[in-house]
Amino acid sequence: MGVRSMNPHPARKPDENDLRGPQALRTRYESGATVDELVTVSGLSYGTVLNRLREAGTEMRTSWQTRRMRNDPQARMRLAAHLRVLYEKRGATLAELASVAGSTTRGARRLLVDAGGVPRTSQQTQRIRSANRAAERQKLALSLRARYENGATVPHLAESCGCSLGTVYRLLRLAGTRMRPQHSHGPARTPRSRS
Repeated sequence: MGVRSMNPHPARKPDENDLRGPQALRTRYESGATVDELVTVSGLSYGTVLNRLREAGTEMRTSWQTRRMRNDPQARMRLAAHLRVLYEKRGATLAELASVAGSTTRGARRLLVDAGGVPRTSQQTQRIRSANRAAERQKLALSLRARYENGATVPHLAESCGCSLGTVYRLLRLAGTRMRPQHSHGPARTPRSRS
């Protein structure tokens, strides 16, 4: 019998669309963000950010190179364009943009406007974030359906994605999954003896 892993929820490898993934971190770093700023915005540890930057083949800078880069007009334009994408496609707030840019919210707003972005209301931000969450949920639901239809069990799916059984069932229903018949997990019945 094999030895079970002590960690029931294995770490998921970040995909390329993940803002905490190696390529996304590299893009931010190359736009002028420091490692400390990436730690703040991603919620990852300093060592994890460094490892992911190295994994993406990032060429690291010194602090004076970062300062010089931020004063460079082309680097500023690249940073502004990157902030606009985060703002418009990901629903980032001005505070989050400020963290990425290493500036104040006023400075981040100015960069956003420089890139042609239009500041929005907090309700508009909530709508974008809600739509992004719904899209991610649908993507996860379809992924779970494909794995279920290839023979994975609901408990296995729950363990692998770090969700509860109820959540996995809801996601499978959301994806229109045709469920397999459930097996009886109760105690076996003993046949009655004839008298």
